[in-house]
Amino acid sequence: MDQAENLRNIIKKNSEPKERLARVITVTSGKGGVGKTTVTVNLALQLARLGNRVIILDADFGLANIEVMLGIRPQYTLADVMLKGMPLKDVITAGPEGIGFLSGGSGIRELANMKANQIESFVKHLYELDKMADVVIIDTGAGISDTVMEFVVASSEVLVVATPEPTSITDAYSLLKTLKRKPGFNPNDINIKMIGNRVRKHEEGVELFEKLSVVVKKFLGIDIELIGMISYDEKCQMSVMKQSPVSLEYPTSPSSKAFRDMAMLLSYTDGDINFVKPKGIKTLFSNVIRLRTKN
Repeated sequence: MDQAENLRNIIKKNSEPKERLARVITVTSGKGGVGKTTVTVNLALQLARLGNRVIILDADFGLANIEVMLGIRPQYTLADVMLKGMPLKDVITAGPEGIGFLSGGSGIRELANMKANQIESFVKHLYELDKMADVVIIDTGAGISDTVMEFVVASSEVLVVATPEPTSITDAYSLLKTLKRKPGFNPNDINIKMIGNRVRKHEEGVELFEKLSVVVKKFLGIDIELIGMISYDEKCQMSVMKQSPVSLEYPTSPSSKAFRDMAMLLSYTDGDINFVKPKGIKTLFSNVIRLRTKN
């Protein structure tokens, strides 16, 4: 029995008939420097203000951008859950306005090396996370590395952040092109939305979306939606320098209002046309491990 099959059996054995699952949203970008982490943190705050219990998972083990943005240095990481069996409640760091923060640390790269007993323990902890959060937002690394793509292809909801810069549009297309070629990718199982960041005016944001969506549909056969646009805002840049989210520092600024509007659009009910059934954080990680064990 291989590791992937072992994990599926563990999940099946521990499943409950009417288990409650968290909604998992993966935020990614084709290149760095487009504001991906800023989007992650501010969406988390705005979703929390709408009454959601939100936890951010920093899956970019090479950098610590979430830590810097929140001004928080976590004592523990996901690796302590995976390798030492620490309870998730002891590993999650409290953030502003009730959001939680879970650092991936070296745990992400250890996924493919876990033993059967570690897998079983880890999956049980993931059930705990599904009960602790209404929404889990995953901040991936930028670009098209294997780790980034594994999280994207394993996700049911993906937000792609892009700016009007030609290189950003090209890199966003490259990310989706790489996604299309990934084993296990099924366009019917994933909902991809684009966020236009640092646009000078509304028309520029619409043009950005149309440029990307048309070529993605024509050459990749992938449909993407526009979830929102964030105007170029000096207050947002100032908040980054202060290591504090703009939604906290300047709650009435244009960018804060844009994040609030996107959070409201992302908050849905079962009757909404764009409803995406939550699959839970354990399902995402089982998919990631399955992908890794195939390679």
